[in-house]
Amino acid sequence: MNEVQGAIAAAVVCAVAGYLAPLLVRRLPEPPEKPEEEQSAAERAEGPKETYAAIAALPWFAPTAMVVSGVAGGLVGWTLGWSWVLLVVVPVVPVAVLLSVVDLRTRLLPAVVVWPTFLYALAAVVLHGLLVATGHDLQRAAIALVVGYLFYFVLWFVHPSGLGFGDVRLSAVLALVLGYLGWPQFIVGMYAGFLLLGLPGLLLAVAKRRASYLKVQLPFGPFMAAGALLGIVLGPQLLGLAAR
Repeated sequence: MNEVQGAIAAAVVCAVAGYLAPLLVRRLPEPPEKPEEEQSAAERAEGPKETYAAIAALPWFAPTAMVVSGVAGGLVGWTLGWSWVLLVVVPVVPVAVLLSVVDLRTRLLPAVVVWPTFLYALAAVVLHGLLVATGHDLQRAAIALVVGYLFYFVLWFVHPSGLGFGDVRLSAVLALVLGYLGWPQFIVGMYAGFLLLGLPGLLLAVAKRRASYLKVQLPFGPFMAAGALLGIVLGPQLLGLAAR
């Protein structure tokens, strides 16, 4: 019963927030265009970025975000049950879906969305940790935040063409939330995105019998979000299987 209540409540909240996501995207400030001499060959080949207003106007955006957010929220609610920790995790779900859509269309994860989400998650974690959980949980969340953020920062610093700084910013949100839930959620959730990123290219390479598909570059944000969901829902189980 506890799981059912959590799943229903989280699914409804996330579905409603997902449906309203285009309203927020429409109000995002458009990023400045890079001068042509600063653009990479890939950026010049892609042409001008799709505007946030155009993304918000896509007819499939609202219903798709509603369904995906609702399903993801339901899985989170079922896993965590009817508890105060839902206030930490659930609001992040529709934001992650919104960012995934924007990243798929523009290869950008706007800081104006990521940083407020991080500040909310930080406040929620601290408040929940002080009132409900233990100091050990807060300590684990702090360590996970530092480790996760530094790991992505180093990856970006070493290979900036393969990882955007928006991914580094998003890693702070996911590392904090996943670390607060537990080490299995953190380890699986932060690593699974890399495995999921390789799947589309691998499947295309096998289907088309062309190794070049393994080098296809995709936005990483959606895979980070999917990996985090996998860590929340199945992290302890997957880590337990790997340890056998």
